[in-house]
Amino acid sequence: MNNQKPTRLRGNAMVRRLVRENSVSLDQIIYPVFVVEGEGIREEISSMKDQYHLSVDALVEEVKQLQALGIQNLLIFGTPDIKDSQASSGYDKDGVIQRAVKALKAHYPELYIITDICLCPFKDDGHCCVYDAAGKIDREKSLELLGKIALSHVWAGADMIAPSDMMDGRIGYIRQLLDRNGSEHIPIMAYSAKFASSFYGPFREALHSAPTFGDRKMYQMDPSNGKEAIKEMTLDFEEGADVLMVKPAMPYLDVIKAAKDTFLVPIAAYQVSGEYAMLRTTIDAGLIDEKAIYESLLSIRRAGADMIITYFAKELKRLINEVKL
Repeated sequence: MNNQKPTRLRGNAMVRRLVRENSVSLDQIIYPVFVVEGEGIREEISSMKDQYHLSVDALVEEVKQLQALGIQNLLIFGTPDIKDSQASSGYDKDGVIQRAVKALKAHYPELYIITDICLCPFKDDGHCCVYDAAGKIDREKSLELLGKIALSHVWAGADMIAPSDMMDGRIGYIRQLLDRNGSEHIPIMAYSAKFASSFYGPFREALHSAPTFGDRKMYQMDPSNGKEAIKEMTLDFEEGADVLMVKPAMPYLDVIKAAKDTFLVPIAAYQVSGEYAMLRTTIDAGLIDEKAIYESLLSIRRAGADMIITYFAKELKRLINEVKL
């Protein structure tokens, strides 16, 4: 005789909603956007369907549609026309990101703006650091330039900054620099467990930031190492990071779970361009249902992410309503 009691909480849709353990809300979603020089530019990124290069004026217009879809949190990446060895366009007060932040805040003061802090979009070699004459990472110079970029974004009006370079010590350096310059209130979301992943390909086209030599394995993480990820996150936490990020998301759900169990700060996860392209392509081919988008984000939430950076933000309002039915 089977003594197992029957489950009574699956037969009614209202009951299922009451006992649902996890869900996805647009309040937890951050939408990445790519801003470029020029005017009137809205060009689809060929490797990322329905994602665009936007000039500052076009981005301001785009946000009207984004807000109608419930999107209130942006992560801004910038691609300048001019790149050099010192990433000078990255900390120019009239740089493309700085102008975008100012314009968005002027039109939408309630919008929450996070800016990516790195050297690769602004350096002519596409690397996230500066190398010395011997070909070794010049950490001191790299931190100096990262700090200048971070401070310029905050002065432009950014609500949060997100250093993505993976240089040792950069969180502590930037935190102290912000504090010394009256920006103690600005939180830092650290790309703490950023793996040297094969899922970044479409993004590099979007940002025009592929390295001109070598790769980024010297400073990004080995995909084999989960314990090292927690070590890296611990260092960023101790240096003052307010949010710790895992990137990519779906291939590293175990790392997200371990981070959530370890740290008493919010955990972010970045569902990256390769994850987006993989799902988008199979959905468009009719091989899987579009609700797989919601399911993928739900898996990231279930693993422990408090916030998710995703290119699927524009579909979510509709999908959330469909899931609630």
